[in-house]
Amino acid sequence: MRGRFAPSPTGELHVGNLRTALAAWCSARSQGGGFVVRMEDLDPVTSSPEHEAGQLADLARLGVVGDVPVVRQSERFELYRDAIDRLDRLGLVYPCYGTRREIREASTAPHGEPVPDGAYPGTCRDLTAHERARREADGRRPALRLRTAGEQHTVDDVVAGRFTGAVDDVVLQRNDGVPAYNLAVVIDDHLQGITEVVRGDDLLPSTPRQIHLQQLLGLDTPVYAHVPLVMGDDGVRLAKRHGAVTMARLLERGISVERLLAVLGAGLGLCRPDEPIDAAELAARFDWTRVPRQPFTWRDDLL
Repeated sequence: MRGRFAPSPTGELHVGNLRTALAAWCSARSQGGGFVVRMEDLDPVTSSPEHEAGQLADLARLGVVGDVPVVRQSERFELYRDAIDRLDRLGLVYPCYGTRREIREASTAPHGEPVPDGAYPGTCRDLTAHERARREADGRRPALRLRTAGEQHTVDDVVAGRFTGAVDDVVLQRNDGVPAYNLAVVIDDHLQGITEVVRGDDLLPSTPRQIHLQQLLGLDTPVYAHVPLVMGDDGVRLAKRHGAVTMARLLERGISVERLLAVLGAGLGLCRPDEPIDAAELAARFDWTRVPRQPFTWRDDLL
């Protein structure tokens, strides 16, 4: 068994991220398994070594550390492009020239069926060679998309239960040449031997797409556990606007790491928020049946 936590180094981790990391680490350790920290730094504009260093330091303060050196997606582009080449040889890759706005404003697929919210409408999948050449002559650089046929996949999630979702023509590579998240995460989980993926439940709708890619590439599907997000006391997903929600800000206020660990553990149903406890004890107590199925509300009075 091997778990992982894979943040994007685009800023500080807030307590919602830290709670998910703690859940992933505790689950792996409770099963006697290994653990990996991976940096999903695909975007060269928003990612930075400074953010990575800060995130790793925050995780280490909690006791959430990996067993192997940190892997960075920015150093693995050739692996992802090899996978795209494999899919292309199967006839499953095509160029897409649409802008985000054009795709967002397309309300129906080419065959006239309505498109679900957020799904790609297929506007470029059947372009002729002439139409593609005209777009390239206009200076448009294409993204690469996966050609699908309306497939659906079901995941029996440890936390969220059974979820079925449709697969659309997901992006494999952006128009700037950067491989896309859904492909990269599938390749990395396979190559790193990940057998359990713990992450926020906002990523649950992406799971059928990833399962589809796993099946096309002949890869095993890990166990998924999508934990409910942490909300502010206004009922909105936790963000910087909620104040001191990062470890740095909490430490500045004089909140100890031990107290923060107890509050995060309480958010996983493992202890009281005022109980002295460390990460090893939380892992010893960990059981997915104890993890709340509803969002955890972060309130200042918990500290």
